[in-house]
Amino acid sequence: MDRQYEKVYLHVDLDAFFASVEQLDHPEYRGKPVIVGGLPGDRRSVVSTASYEARKYGVHSAMPTFKAVKLCPNGIYTRGNYKRYCEISSQIMKIFGDFSPTVIQMSIDEAFIDITGTEHIFGTSLETAKKIKARVKEETGLTVSIGIANTMYIAKIASGYRKPDGITIIPKGKETEFMLSLPLEKVWGAGTKTLERMKSCGFTSTKDIYKTSLQLLITLFGDSTGAFLYNAVRGNKDLIFGEEAKSHSISSETTFAYDLTDLYIIETAIMDLANQVVWRMHSENVRSRTASIKIRYDDFKTVSIQETSDIAITNADDLYERCKRLLEKKYDKNKGIRLLGVCVSNIEKNSEPTQGSLFDFGDAKKAKVERAIFNMENKNPALKLRKARLIDVERKKLGNASTSTEGEQNSRFHRGPND
Repeated sequence: MDRQYEKVYLHVDLDAFFASVEQLDHPEYRGKPVIVGGLPGDRRSVVSTASYEARKYGVHSAMPTFKAVKLCPNGIYTRGNYKRYCEISSQIMKIFGDFSPTVIQMSIDEAFIDITGTEHIFGTSLETAKKIKARVKEETGLTVSIGIANTMYIAKIASGYRKPDGITIIPKGKETEFMLSLPLEKVWGAGTKTLERMKSCGFTSTKDIYKTSLQLLITLFGDSTGAFLYNAVRGNKDLIFGEEAKSHSISSETTFAYDLTDLYIIETAIMDLANQVVWRMHSENVRSRTASIKIRYDDFKTVSIQETSDIAITNADDLYERCKRLLEKKYDKNKGIRLLGVCVSNIEKNSEPTQGSLFDFGDAKKAKVERAIFNMENKNPALKLRKARLIDVERKKLGNASTSTEGEQNSRFHRGPND
């Protein structure tokens, strides 16, 4: 008879990931405030990640760069190296895979690890967490923070409880007690709008939510948000991530210092974003049949369009051509563009069967070449092979652009209902 094990999850979060990689690659940055994102003087740019030294000045992700400069004028400001971050992320996710067959990557810098039943191999959950931390530190030089719990939701919140480089265990049966010790802002999944609504209704603590009936919460906040809040303060025991893999998406977007009006430059920007997204797909060994683009105009109107094909996206040129067709359908040529985004969704692992194309127009060969380049660059990060059209983009960073923040590159479940 098979032994039944209690579920045990680790949530592992890389500490100030982008900034930590920059400090790893540039020893002269260590111990100093590092801000990854835009440079001082860049219009519209935002902070992607701030090192813990910079956070002491009040600098945080998504803050406009000009505000960060005011708070931390002597900080080290640098644009991100996303391919390098993908390389390190992939290396760390492989380490996680050595401890469990079930690793659910939530974003470039965080993952759940189901370690249920592994104690006879690696020891207790605490011993396993320490081994993972030691492996990551030894092999990459980076630190991670880990939350341990019997539910994914609690493990996620616990990983941020003793950052950086911490471990927090929430024993079974203590989930509600832990949640009631937290401020409202720590209710993961409750976004800004929900927090504002809660405070306007007189809720000042998680205990206030706990003491409120499910029916009243639904009356105040609606069915979805009311039920979410009711369950959140009780540990969200039934919330499982990874079962809705079809909602997983990979995206990259750029806000430009100056509005784009030239079609060639716009298409080049889309090519650059498509390359970033496909490189991430190679890193995660996934595929997609759904491509979409997002356009924000100079008047802040934002539009998006997506297309799903029977054939999976095989390479960067393929994704670029699909996005270019979407641009042709949606682009208002009478307006300037301040932001562009490229996204693939309905992600599947490459191990899953897929429908092939009856005719191969060279896409399979391109995909093989692209993956070979990806593998070569993984082994030798100094190797830089680029399309000629994108060389100038890399030099100039195309309009001093600022990319989306660290945790948004692979977004799933990062917002609460109705936020």
